Amino acid sequence: MSYFNYQSQRIYYTESGSGSPVLFLHGNTASSKMFEPLLPLYEETFHVILIDFLGHGKSDRLEKFPAELWIEEARQTVSLLEHLGRKKVHLVGTSGGAWVAINAALERPDLVGKVVADSFDGRMLADDFSQNLIQERKSAREDELAAGFYQWCQGEDWEKVVDLDTQALLKCAREKLPLFVKPLRELRVPLLLMGSAEDQMSRADFQKEYQAMAQETGAQVEIFPRGVHPAILSSAERAAERISEFLG
Repeated sequence: MSYFNYQSQRIYYTESGSGSPVLFLHGNTASSKMFEPLLPLYEETFHVILIDFLGHGKSDRLEKFPAELWIEEARQTVSLLEHLGRKKVHLVGTSGGAWVAINAALERPDLVGKVVADSFDGRMLADDFSQNLIQERKSAREDELAAGFYQWCQGEDWEKVVDLDTQALLKCAREKLPLFVKPLRELRVPLLLMGSAEDQMSRADFQKEYQAMAQETGAQVEIFPRGVHPAILSSAERAAERISEFLG
């Protein structure tokens, strides 16, 4: 197991494969475990780096998640890149990890190569974000597969992790906190926006939002006609092909 220290706490990470370095960033209530089934699609082409953000997976736990969670996790991401001594590392973030990836690139473009942002709401949270989040988390607790996913990612304390995440996101939405550390137009690295047309967890108009973001950043957009949330899992092979093509 590999760990690095961040603000007196330990963050877990792994490395595998060979080639250009790519750091995969997990979404809310998940951990690096979500990417383990995908490793065979990437390890022959890339040096794959995985991380468990603080409070998740095998990293140290937190008593409270910050409301500006995706900005804070971007700082953890930058700290890992500095720890590894690598520059121009590609970032692939899914769901909440998509915001993290873009924020890390905004904060330290000197350390980042390209960014793939998969299955997220974009520049702002939808008006019905809080209502949908509460319902989604309630339904997940009552669903054996969803609860099993949480437990697989987090361990026996998964319910506390989910509760802390829910509280942080609701506060972020209620206080309309910024989702990005800088204006999106200041992004200086190539960006691929990816998603699934059938995604029921992202905002209903996320494709329109992606187009607006593309106009602002010059991003490429890839929407898979089939699949759910997130696209990197539900359209795993096609997503891997598109990501590999984009990252070169």
